[in-house]
Amino acid sequence: FELKEYPSDSLTIINELRQSALLCDVTIKLEYNGQKKKFSAHKLVLASCSPYFKAMFTGGCRERNMSEVNMREIHPDVFSKLLDFAYTSRILISEQCVLYIMVGACMLQMNHVVQICCKFLENQLEPSNCLGLALFAEDLGCIDLKKKIEKYVCAHFEEVSYFIVQFRTLSPCRLSKIIAADEVRVDCESHVYNAVLCWVQYDPSSRQQYLKMLLEAVRCHSLTPTFLEQQLQNCPVVNKEPRCREYLAHVFKELTLHKPVKHKPRAPDIGQVIYVAGGYLRHSLPYMECFHPEENVWLRLRDLPMPRSGIASCVVQGLFYAIGGRNNSPEGNYDSASCDRYNPMSDQWNHRSSMNVPRNRAGVGVIDNMVYAVGGSQGPTNHSSVERYDPELDTWTMVCGMRTKRIGVGCAVINRMLYAVGGFDGQNRLASVERYHPENDEWCNTQPMHTARSGAVALGNTIYAVGGYDGHEQLNSVERFNVADGTWQQVARMKHRRSALAVTVHNGKIFALGGYDGHDFLSSVEYYDPNKNDWKEVTNMSSGRSGCGSAVGFQPCLNR
Repeated sequence: FELKEYPSDSLTIINELRQSALLCDVTIKLEYNGQKKKFSAHKLVLASCSPYFKAMFTGGCRERNMSEVNMREIHPDVFSKLLDFAYTSRILISEQCVLYIMVGACMLQMNHVVQICCKFLENQLEPSNCLGLALFAEDLGCIDLKKKIEKYVCAHFEEVSYFIVQFRTLSPCRLSKIIAADEVRVDCESHVYNAVLCWVQYDPSSRQQYLKMLLEAVRCHSLTPTFLEQQLQNCPVVNKEPRCREYLAHVFKELTLHKPVKHKPRAPDIGQVIYVAGGYLRHSLPYMECFHPEENVWLRLRDLPMPRSGIASCVVQGLFYAIGGRNNSPEGNYDSASCDRYNPMSDQWNHRSSMNVPRNRAGVGVIDNMVYAVGGSQGPTNHSSVERYDPELDTWTMVCGMRTKRIGVGCAVINRMLYAVGGFDGQNRLASVERYHPENDEWCNTQPMHTARSGAVALGNTIYAVGGYDGHEQLNSVERFNVADGTWQQVARMKHRRSALAVTVHNGKIFALGGYDGHDFLSSVEYYDPNKNDWKEVTNMSSGRSGCGSAVGFQPCLNR
């Protein structure tokens, strides 16, 4: 038999004996900053909760046989709380006393109290206090707490950097370690760059020497050429340091020459999901949902403001954009110029400026946080025109049009070059491919595919053209374009034929969602693993559909 309440009942009696000073065999005499106080206790209890006291009373220390022990390193109020915990397993902690209690618990090696304090501090983390607490945890040797705080700093870097008083007191090594972390979450790398400049400008005479080291920790290849050019022309901090100016000029040159760079993007420790918007199943759909591949879970999100199929979609700075499409409903059909933005943190849509022309089944690509809407159609008119959206200014601007009209065009961006792949010009299914140079604002033809089709996505330095329709049948074939040598080659076929499918990349794998197989609208989702050169079916959407928009972004925060 086991009586579970026995230990608690026994501890209660032992505590009553302590409070009555009965059977106590040691008195702890504390003196701290002129304050003196005595505490009666039992050596057995102290030794059972504190390795510090266990070594004192069972080892070779002179206190082993003493009935009074003098201590000076701990405040009497803190010791009183720790002593109560030893006898009751309960302790009252507040923001005002937690740090003092934690220091005392570390000194006495009362690890259970340290764990309680760490948990309390984890729940109290804010952008205004996390940097100081990280240093505190490091000083006490609380490695797990320090790691959790560093994870918090990475996830809230923008907010943390706004608290100038704490941020600017970081040491060069600590700042470099923070900004070098892959897990830093920022909407734009310019936030990290500007935080570094702010830190240097606080004490330029002593900190200028660290700027080059810090800039190398910034993901400068994620900055836009326009931003870099402004820094090179106008930033006095950079211009004072020739090595920094030379480094940024080198990055600028690589970006504008569209060279492949060994650049590792940020990978925040936050789940990424595949967003799916709209689509067609007997009529245009208003659905917005997301799929979490690691958890194999679908979430239904806030519906589109208007049902649409043939949507072009992308994610820019953490926000999902649904662009153009067609509202095909019993009440009538019309093509849309709308641009709607979804915020995953609030689960809300809001309208942005509309495009200059309606575009159904357009392609979309993102260069330097600018959204390019490519081709598409309005009624019987197919477009070769292209327009660019600036999210900061909320404006659309016409840019150079393609050489060929394309509806259902697949778009991919590699090395800051936009590729328009395949599609339909109103008469012929296309195998041709065009490439857009943003600095020159011009298109040129590049190597065509083996098979006329639509639907493309970029993965690394390669473009994958997936499924589509060749004018005779729906396709399950896939071909890959190597940008470095300009060649197309066939890779493994999908398990299903799919036209008007959505294609996106998640965690190094290509996902093909929905589409039409010539008989039915598909709900199935399969992914391609380039390392294994095979496809695997993974899940099903809530319903079959074609013409939906899809992109990968951070998982939503649902507080409905």
